[in-house]
Amino acid sequence: LSPVCLGSLRRAAVSTQSTWATTVYSVMLPGLSGPKMSATSPNTVVFLNDTPAQVRTKIMKYAVSGGKDTLEEHRRLGVDLEKDTAFQYLRFFMEDDDKLEEIRRKYSSGEYTSLQVKEA
Repeated sequence: LSPVCLGSLRRAAVSTQSTWATTVYSVMLPGLSGPKMSATSPNTVVFLNDTPAQVRTKIMKYAVSGGKDTLEEHRRLGVDLEKDTAFQYLRFFMEDDDKLEEIRRKYSSGEYTSLQVKEA
């Protein structure tokens, strides 16, 4: 919404003694096997009480790769970062933006493999 729209909403809420409209936007963490997490398949979901070792094992075994079928294709064509769950998790949890950008650049170009990203 534009600032003008927000101002109009705020004035309308005050004049009618209503509560202000609010919106919360959030990005959902993808499941390891694709876009949605499902607790019915415990190996493809990261639980809050999983140990770091359990999280690592789940990512290494079950995270969907955005890479290609062969290493040659991967090196030539790069990766679909939107489909790659290991990279999506790095976007959420890696604190070093410069390192994340380096991984993004090298992985999308095919220089890094899925294993290198999962180990980051």
